Amino acid sequence: MRKFFAGVVVGAGLLLISGGSDDFGDVYICKGPQSKRYHLKASCHGLSRCSTQTYKVTIEEARELGRTLCGYED
Repeated sequence: MRKFFAGVVVGAGLLLISGGSDDFGDVYICKGPQSKRYHLKASCHGLSRCSTQTYKVTIEEARELGRTLCGYED
């Protein structure tokens, strides 16, 4: 039981240190010719200027495409 409790405490601590889920999960991108950002929410104001469809991708995929976080999400 002690090992289980210690594991829970360590896991919770790591989650707090990492800042939550910033580096995990899906983000939204526009695949238009001028697109340079990724967005945490599909409703982000920055996506309103997208000239093509928006796509849901992993944050790793967005970064591999050279995308950086949208300033509205900052």
